[in-house]
Amino acid sequence: MDQKITVLLVDDHVLVRRGFRRILEDEADITVVGEASNGVEAVQMACDLRPRVVLMDYAMPRMNGLLATRRILRARPEIAVLMLSMHSEEMGVREVIEAGVRGYILKNASDLDLGSAIRQAAAGELVLGVPFPEPRVLKNGRRSGLTPRELEVLQLIVDGKSNREIAALLNLSDNTVGVHRANMMTELGIHKTAELVVYAIRNTLVSIP
Repeated sequence: MDQKITVLLVDDHVLVRRGFRRILEDEADITVVGEASNGVEAVQMACDLRPRVVLMDYAMPRMNGLLATRRILRARPEIAVLMLSMHSEEMGVREVIEAGVRGYILKNASDLDLGSAIRQAAAGELVLGVPFPEPRVLKNGRRSGLTPRELEVLQLIVDGKSNREIAALLNLSDNTVGVHRANMMTELGIHKTAELVVYAIRNTLVSIP
């Protein structure tokens, strides 16, 4: 069997976490490696445990899911965050998608398939359980025409990392990182790294401190 998808559960309600854990125990290719009850714990545990997917509640005490997501992705951009919420307002959905989450799903959705959503997020796909027709953010299932891997590379470029540092962080070769950088510039019609960084920040494709 291939390596299991590791998941960190983040929700301030212990019964919710327990319910999600029981659901995921039936998924042979998914394993829960930890639970956090607030955003502060989530950031620390995500950095320590390095799960493939973080199942993140939006509304929590101490630090909400949006801020926790931004901090997690700044430290570990390879992690896929799947946001859970009771609300489907478009502004809230747009905000978390632009923060870099791999998906936004409703807790109370009658057709919620948690295992499938986690697999999609782990595979780099964008999972949306609510309507979101914003073309600038979503383009054929991808934000601004860039793949999830390219967005990871872009985040690290904005963070000031070199190709070698990015390669080490994402377990890629230096050449592959260079190809991703070139492909992004071609896709966006940009010719200099500085212009790429400015574009990424202006269009909220990355998280910034």
